[in-house]
Amino acid sequence: MSTRTFRITVRGAFDGLTDAQRAALLADAAEHDVLRAAFTPEGSLTYDIAARTAFVFRYSDTGEEEEDILEATERAEEAAKAWLTERGYGFKNLRSTAEDLSQAPMGKRQRRAARSNGAQT
Repeated sequence: MSTRTFRITVRGAFDGLTDAQRAALLADAAEHDVLRAAFTPEGSLTYDIAARTAFVFRYSDTGEEEEDILEATERAEEAAKAWLTERGYGFKNLRSTAEDLSQAPMGKRQRRAARSNGAQT
């Protein structure tokens, strides 16, 4: 059985931030810029608090069965909630989406590589 890789995105919005919390988020904004976004086991947080209160956590996880994506999504949501709660940030409208990369359609380069590998055998 092969290992499946899951990408989980947890979206939400900060809620009821104090001026000090907003200032702390603004001070750390460069390290949470969307250009630094990555799907990681620890999670990657992006936001632009100067523009809006929305945030996005990106997580990667693995499993062996297709159904493991549900547990992976639950772990990602709990990790996002824990990160926010530990720092005292209020949040709302938390929602998640998950993708099983083994089920994702191949991109143009992948299709081309598959065709050329098939022609060589």
